Amino acid sequence: MPKYLFTCEVEPQYLSEQSSPEEDQYAFAYTITITNTGEATAQLIARHWIIDDEQGHTEQVKGLGVVGHQPLLRPGESFQYTSGTRLKTPTGSMRGSFFCVAEDGERFEAEVPEFMLRAAGAGDAPSRVLH
Repeated sequence: MPKYLFTCEVEPQYLSEQSSPEEDQYAFAYTITITNTGEATAQLIARHWIIDDEQGHTEQVKGLGVVGHQPLLRPGESFQYTSGTRLKTPTGSMRGSFFCVAEDGERFEAEVPEFMLRAAGAGDAPSRVLH
């Protein structure tokens, strides 16, 4: 088992009630579970997200902590949080990393694999709307 390792699981969700497709506004939430699967206690210090929409627009977001927290995780402990993003297209993707520091001062990154953001019905046959 690696000494320094955080693993990340993601659960994305489309937020139809906060979206306005007619104005090209698509809202998504994502729940991240970060688990210390290494052997050393470590703290999440900062985040870096790369957000792509289907038109090739890329946005990078960097900042300290997650939702106002910099969780300190002992081996086997997890931290879960929910945040969100908006796209101008019904589909896109996110990927990123967390910068972490172990108790002994060792620095490492925890990768968040790419995950899809997809509005309900995106990619399906166009729906008919009656007015």
